[in-house]
Amino acid sequence: MRHTLPLAPQFYVTAPQPCPYLPRRMERKLFTALQGEQAELLNDALSKQGFRRSQNVLYRPACADCSACLSARIRVADFKPSRSQRKARNRNDDLMRSTGAPWATEEQYALFRRYLESRHADGGMADMDIFEFAAMIEETPVRSRVVEYTGQPAEGSAHRPLVGVCLTDILDDGLSMVYSFYEPDRAKRSIGTHVILDHVEMAREAGLPYVYLGYWVPGSTKMGYKARFSALEIYKGGAWQDLGDPGDHGSVTHPLSVAPIAEQVARISLPDTRSTG
Repeated sequence: MRHTLPLAPQFYVTAPQPCPYLPRRMERKLFTALQGEQAELLNDALSKQGFRRSQNVLYRPACADCSACLSARIRVADFKPSRSQRKARNRNDDLMRSTGAPWATEEQYALFRRYLESRHADGGMADMDIFEFAAMIEETPVRSRVVEYTGQPAEGSAHRPLVGVCLTDILDDGLSMVYSFYEPDRAKRSIGTHVILDHVEMAREAGLPYVYLGYWVPGSTKMGYKARFSALEIYKGGAWQDLGDPGDHGSVTHPLSVAPIAEQVARISLPDTRSTG
């Protein structure tokens, strides 16, 4: 008879740095390494507790006096697109979706650069070179896919131009949109909205109950679009709950709004891999 203990990853905290979402605030992250044969179990378990994946790391905000960042996911069975979202879907019904292994290409990187320069020129990824981009896409210890969206070929050409990309993790209860980017020159088509709607459909077809969107941050214009999706849940106070009225969730800082790091770690539920044989 053999027994194995529950996973016991080590957790660390980053040094404070300027918050990318809210002005005049400092960001700090709680993180752990994601590696080994139990990586998928850990990714599944911690994603349900507000963590996100970046390459081989799982992280969650743990700012000293701010708890504005809230993990968000769409409840697939109850989702109904709004009128504007239906229009976005119709505007992009000529796009072709393809999925493949997490492998970076030069065409992806060129699109990524155009997207950053248009939308996030002053963000933390602005200086990312092609090797760092390849690492972001390819360094994954879990089930991941690159979902590409291509447009109609130009006259006289057979090549369908790449207009949208999403790095997507397959969790045991949903699809996690790790990072997405799209053609900024086609802003009126709302390709970003289309990519989310398409992931909802993919999750529905696969029988997965959720689509994880990353963090929604009240008060941040960059993250405000997520609140426009129906059946949205947020991870707040250690539990998932309906978003309700976005105005009910503030971004006010307070020195007692965040539990000490040791207490946060103690509350994390780890996957149990005990087996008998």
